[in-house]
Amino acid sequence: MDRGRGPVQISSLMQSLDSLPSVIASDSRITSNLPDITVDSEQLTSLKLYSVTERKSFLLLDEHEFLRVSSSEFANRLGCSDASAKVKVVSIVGNSGDGKSFTLNEVFFGGENVFQTSNEQTSCTIGVWAAFDPCTNVIALDTEGLLGTTATCEIQRTRLLLKVLAVSDVVIYRTKAERLHADMFKFLGSASQAFTRHFRAALGNVNSSPAVIIFHETHDTLPLKATHSETVEDVLRSYFSGSKAKTDAFSSLRYIGTQTKRPPTNFSELKEVLRAELNNTSVRSARQTDIVYQALKVLNDKFSGEVTDPPPMYFPDEYFTCASKCLSCGRRCEASMGHQKDEQPHSCQQRCCYQAQFKNVVYTCNTCYANGHQVVVTPSEPSWFGQHAWSGYTMNCPYCGEIYRSRQYWYGNKDPNESEDVVRLEYSHVWPGTNAQITNSQNTAQKVLDGVTFLSEAVASVGAQPTRYLTSCVADLIAPKYWRPNHEILVCHYCKKDFAAKETKHHCRACGEGFCDECSSYSRPVPEQGWPEPVRVCKPCFENKKEVRILPASVDEIGVRPRRVGEAVVNTISSVASVLQYPKEFIKDSARPSYWVSDQDAKACAICNETFGPQLSRHHCRDCGKGVCHTCSPKQRPVPYRGWEAPVRVCNACIKED
Repeated sequence: MDRGRGPVQISSLMQSLDSLPSVIASDSRITSNLPDITVDSEQLTSLKLYSVTERKSFLLLDEHEFLRVSSSEFANRLGCSDASAKVKVVSIVGNSGDGKSFTLNEVFFGGENVFQTSNEQTSCTIGVWAAFDPCTNVIALDTEGLLGTTATCEIQRTRLLLKVLAVSDVVIYRTKAERLHADMFKFLGSASQAFTRHFRAALGNVNSSPAVIIFHETHDTLPLKATHSETVEDVLRSYFSGSKAKTDAFSSLRYIGTQTKRPPTNFSELKEVLRAELNNTSVRSARQTDIVYQALKVLNDKFSGEVTDPPPMYFPDEYFTCASKCLSCGRRCEASMGHQKDEQPHSCQQRCCYQAQFKNVVYTCNTCYANGHQVVVTPSEPSWFGQHAWSGYTMNCPYCGEIYRSRQYWYGNKDPNESEDVVRLEYSHVWPGTNAQITNSQNTAQKVLDGVTFLSEAVASVGAQPTRYLTSCVADLIAPKYWRPNHEILVCHYCKKDFAAKETKHHCRACGEGFCDECSSYSRPVPEQGWPEPVRVCKPCFENKKEVRILPASVDEIGVRPRRVGEAVVNTISSVASVLQYPKEFIKDSARPSYWVSDQDAKACAICNETFGPQLSRHHCRDCGKGVCHTCSPKQRPVPYRGWEAPVRVCNACIKED
């Protein structure tokens, strides 16, 4: 064998060996000088096998994505004698058992078993194997099959194949499916996406996209055919589009279909298309073997590590369970589909998380829980005592009675979650269209602000100062029966002096008449009217110190009790009224529901686009939460799903939708 001429095709060598006996027999010069030797067929076969060094593939990447050869070993293992020679890379992918190894052997190696093949059920190709064809200067890469039953993690196997595709000049997708399956479109679409988003930046200079050839072999079904208006590639691209898979990362997309009624498979068209793609240097030029290795190493070092497959689910719960998701934690309802028609609530055994905009806190009575019962207690809605002073909210257990009050003695108590002996906290799931109570709670602060706004407007419409007006109203509401109403008191009962506009009217606790401050500046107990402690009295009643013994039963306790409590109210009216004088914008941000558009973003009316300013006030639609002007939101209606049970402001757009 002449080693200076480079590698010799094994098939050609075998043909020469087959004709060797006839050549020897026909040349008398040879036979006359040779001894009598008989060579049988078995010896000739042995001569064929051991006359030439067999070419074999080697493991380049194992199933764990580890490179099994170094940079210096790569060219030697390929059998590429000239390290500076330019090569191209052709890889083959496809489902397990579709004949990938056999295809490479037929196309590049004349049918030699360079890549191992097997007729067993188990896969014979694990990882990525490489071999070199010196006739075409091609590095052929044989890959592990998709959808195989090996122990390799499916996600890790796919990532390994995608990296191999990224360093390839031509990719052959081999399939023997009678019809093209969705797994092919999904895999190639993922390869295109991975190359565009991740591999192109990592490869740097070597960022040209590969060409893809789909080699489709059928037995009973006709392959794809071109139509009078579309090529077969156009038909294929419409299939990709229908599967929502993109192929924009590939330089070209070719389809080769062949129907094999009887073996062997016809590879002639595949060889012709491969030859044309390998000779095309407009997209990717041939590279040195070291550059190919380094490109693969860069991708393998950057994109590696253990990954785990999710457990296989042949019938996932999502197929049969309710599609509703918790608005707070995002977990799905675990009840079966249609459970609401059976009047069954949403359910989820996993714990929820707290979201401030939903206020999804559930309180349970701690005393009942200690006794083995789980009793949910609900905070009552904050109320305006006498429509003027906020009295806070309470929690009432049906068995223990009132267990918590947010305001007591006109100052706040600790929050319920800070009182360890009162309630236990749990977080409830917030399902779409339900949990109206939780939805209502997110609007509580805005309702309070609306009440403040109403009071501010009401007070502004009255000529008197806010403090005097509110004090007078509260005094009349909680006054004992024997007191003269404020609106009837025009002059001081003792000195007959007219009351000035800003002068305060006082009531004597003994006689109940109205006096000025000077004439009612005395104090003494008035037990006959239910005031055992020193209280304000007028001058005549103070001077009349005759003790009056009255039976306790005759004292109007019920009539006096509201006034006793009201004394604290009257003393705090000044501070309450002063709060009303602060700009409402100071507390708007904290009171605004989560779905409202902020004032900063709502610079113009969402309907008429007029800019808000001193001449155009900004309002919020209680339905959509957008900022609107008064002209575009003149009507009111309840919005129960937002937590507004009473009629509230709604914009014209939401009214039209109704």
